[in-house]
Amino acid sequence: MPAAVKVIVLRTAGTNCDEETVFAFQSFGARVDRVHINRLFHQDVRLDDYHILAIPGGFTYGDDIESGRILANELRLKLGPDMDRFIRGGKLIIGICNGFQVLVKSGILPGLADKKADEKESLVREATLTNNDSGKFEDRWCYLKAEGKSVWTQGLEPIVYYPVAHAEGKFVVRDKDVLVKMNGNGQVAFRYCNAQGKKTGYPGNPNGSAEDIAGITDPTGRILGLMPHPERHFSFIQHPFWTRLQHSGPYGHGAKIFENGVNYVKRTLL
Repeated sequence: MPAAVKVIVLRTAGTNCDEETVFAFQSFGARVDRVHINRLFHQDVRLDDYHILAIPGGFTYGDDIESGRILANELRLKLGPDMDRFIRGGKLIIGICNGFQVLVKSGILPGLADKKADEKESLVREATLTNNDSGKFEDRWCYLKAEGKSVWTQGLEPIVYYPVAHAEGKFVVRDKDVLVKMNGNGQVAFRYCNAQGKKTGYPGNPNGSAEDIAGITDPTGRILGLMPHPERHFSFIQHPFWTRLQHSGPYGHGAKIFENGVNYVKRTLL
């Protein structure tokens, strides 16, 4: 019997997209465990036993202080060595919406700092996700242009359609040098656009993100964070206009991301 791709979907107080994320990975044959973070703290479950870490959407800890900050601090301060070993082991991480906020605010993304050169510098936040320019919660569908060379985005259609649901989704960077490095490394995975793939303003860019950035990776392309929800367009019939479209199969635009993650593990880690 072939070895299974093992995915851990992390949850805690306020997580609310974990079941959909579990379903998405299971649909491509992965063995998925939905695990409360306290089990990692108590070492009932070991992160080392998994190939993919998924941090789903929601409002962890009520978004107190700021969205994703408390869970980010827990990963950094309580699970730092485990996370570092997981990343250095060539494994995959995906953070969706609140999960993206967690990855950015923990310093895992964009991941430009060299930990080997300067451990303290690695803890400096190079970017963040802050309040939408509209000053309100944005719940809508958005067009995205897929870019970069991430293992997660291989084979995606050039323009995909995902829903967003967030109040703090504006991606901003510490300084222009961070953007220059990210663009040079091909770390921008998704940009908000219009239906033709052209630059757009509000509401096509629902939050005012710098350079219309909706999702990024680390320099290796193995760690992906994005504000839109691919797990909410996993099925073709989840498209808001599906009855007007030509049926092209069971899957929606988001499914390929999860298939890519599972297939990458099969090719490289099993």
